[in-house]
Amino acid sequence: MVLGITGGIASGKSFVADLFRRLGAAVISADDLARDVVRPGGKVLEGLVEHFGRSILADDGTLDRNALGRRIFADEKQRQALNSLIHPAIASLAEQRLAEARRADHPLVVYEAPLLFEAGAQNRVDAVLVVKVDPQTQLKRLMERDGIDEKSARRKIAAQMPQAEKLARADFVIDNSYDRDQTRLQAEQLFERLAGRNKNAP
Repeated sequence: MVLGITGGIASGKSFVADLFRRLGAAVISADDLARDVVRPGGKVLEGLVEHFGRSILADDGTLDRNALGRRIFADEKQRQALNSLIHPAIASLAEQRLAEARRADHPLVVYEAPLLFEAGAQNRVDAVLVVKVDPQTQLKRLMERDGIDEKSARRKIAAQMPQAEKLARADFVIDNSYDRDQTRLQAEQLFERLAGRNKNAP
């Protein structure tokens, strides 16, 4: 079984995915795939430079994700352009890695993808887990994590699909608004449920 994990920015998706990894799941991260497809010398990075300019490159020729992020967060058209350039490559690599993981003997396969719904990637997974977070907690964590002010944090949150919409499309929900032990307990319970379902499948 492949479980997709998604949620809003600073909701704790990576933390939850890592909990599943520690429990024995194989974890494939869309962010890691995104880094793989923009390596120097590849067609995707060339396309990004052609569209956005060389200012998105670091001194060593790699993609400066922060510089690119500043270009797209406040500009919907630029964000759409980025998605059209990078998502097909991520999709192709994701399908390859997920197919490999399905063939291996894992109790559970996890696909962590912040833009799971936005990219139409929910069709690659068997069920979707949304990591939920209280809006004020999300705002505080994002400001602390990225070292930004409240206005910038709210702009980043507003640039994404609303949490309520993701929750409405979820098969499972983990609330990461409180302490890590509570989140860990929820993850353990869900892992046991899903891994047990896999084990009992014909």
